[in-house]
This record gives sequence, C-alpha cells and structure tokens, in this order.
Amino acid sequence: MAREDLILDPASIDFDNVIADVEGIRKSNPQRYEMEQLSGIVYDDGEAGICAGYLDIAEDAFWVRGHMPGMPLMPGVLMCEMAAQVSTWYVVRHDLMPGKRMGFGGLDEVKFRGIVRPGDRLVCILKKTRFRPGRMLVCNFQSFVGTTMVAEGVIRGIPLPDEI
Repeated sequence: MAREDLILDPASIDFDNVIADVEGIRKSNPQRYEMEQLSGIVYDDGEAGICAGYLDIAEDAFWVRGHMPGMPLMPGVLMCEMAAQVSTWYVVRHDLMPGKRMGFGGLDEVKFRGIVRPGDRLVCILKKTRFRPGRMLVCNFQSFVGTTMVAEGVIRGIPLPDEI
C-alpha cells in the first residue's frame, strides 16, 4: 500500500502521548472484561476526523487457547470489534451523538492482510467519512502491527436505544 493511501502513517504515532488509557476509555465505552479491545487512544484529530487506538495483545487473551491451538491468531472479528470501539470513543469524545450509545451497524470491504499474535501491539486508525447526526457514522479503518497493515475496511456505527 502506498503511503498516500494510509489514513495516518502508524510510524508517526507517539505512543508516549496517551490521550486516554483504559480507565479513560471506560468512561465512554461500555465493553468490559474479555470484550475490552483497547489499551489506549494515542491520536485524536477531531477536525480531520481521524482517531487511533491500540491494544496490547495479552499472552493469555480469552481466544488464545482455542484460536488456534499451537498457533494462536487474533480472530478477525475482534479486529473489527476494536475498530468499533475506537469509533465509539471518538463519537463520545466529540459529542457527535449526545446521550446515545454506539452499536455496530455494518461492515463493508473488510480485508485481512496479516496476522496478529499474542505479544503484538495492534493499532487501529480510523477516519470519519460520513456522518448523519443521530443516525449513523461511517469510518474507514486500517489496522497495523508495527507498520504492517493487517486489516482494513469500512465500519458503520448506529445509535443504540437507551434501553436494550
């Protein structure tokens, strides 16, 4: 992939400048325990609509034992969940849907281009491409281990009802 096709060059991210740690993320994201797929937010440009978060993949993550025995690989669906959690944090941080929780609305054009293993740091960068207040957020996302792209796609977020 050419550098100009990157939302943000992952090599340019300053991981010493954590904007939100796990506790900060929990203020906007409802996921807990095994479903928390973010360790920190390290880039946020509300004007450009770009945000980046990371997950340090634990050696004992809940999926390691079973996906796949002898060769643990992070499930692609969890990479997509991570993109959803970055987008939720972004929506709450910028008050794009006041009083609403975000939920998965869909995925398009998702491609997995590499593998993610325990011990890796997975970085997810997203860019807001379409927004309809109170109705929908659409973002392109790219995920990396180091500077190697391992996943990309389009994620759609929709507001969830107050009571589920």
